[in-house]
Amino acid sequence: MKVKVYNLEGKETGEMTLQDSVFNVPIKQEVVHEVFNAQLARQREPWADTKTRGEVRGGGKKPWQQKGTGRARHGSIRSPIWKGGGVSFGPVSTRNYKIKINKETRRVAIRMCLTDRVANNFLLVVDNFDFKAPKTKIFVDFLKSLPVKSKSFLVLNDGNDKVVRMTNNLKKVSTVPATDVNVMEILSKGAIITSKAGIEKIEKILSK
Repeated sequence: MKVKVYNLEGKETGEMTLQDSVFNVPIKQEVVHEVFNAQLARQREPWADTKTRGEVRGGGKKPWQQKGTGRARHGSIRSPIWKGGGVSFGPVSTRNYKIKINKETRRVAIRMCLTDRVANNFLLVVDNFDFKAPKTKIFVDFLKSLPVKSKSFLVLNDGNDKVVRMTNNLKKVSTVPATDVNVMEILSKGAIITSKAGIEKIEKILSK
């Protein structure tokens, strides 16, 4: 499979051949969904926390004697059936929401997402990211010159520090290293922009 290559002025300069094993694979939505949910679960933090009867303060003394009062028997006011007592089976902050996903399954899902972007012409490859100066305005002008119009962009950086500084203030642009490409980042953005070097790094990792 081939894609067009552009320069920093948005003009076509040639073509680049992509590995079919990475950018042209059968897409299975259930696999992508599984990996996306696993990534989402890893970001979840267990804020809710309740105290068990062993953590509630006070209640060390028996409320009243066992018999002779006409009332029900109780051993501690920390019991879950008492107001202000412990909670049975309540949420705790030590809960782990992580879902285990095999490394190969994660890679397969990334290949499927990249395949979808290529099939819909939302993968843009440039010769390099050698901008004249690390200025945000220059990068905005670069986005406007591209033939593909999208509301948001994912930039897969090949290690150029200029790109990071140029895109820091752009809300609709996310920049991640090409080696850290993942399902959630791809699905959250419309178009992907990377360089020839970035494509080579992606293929090196995902073709294993």
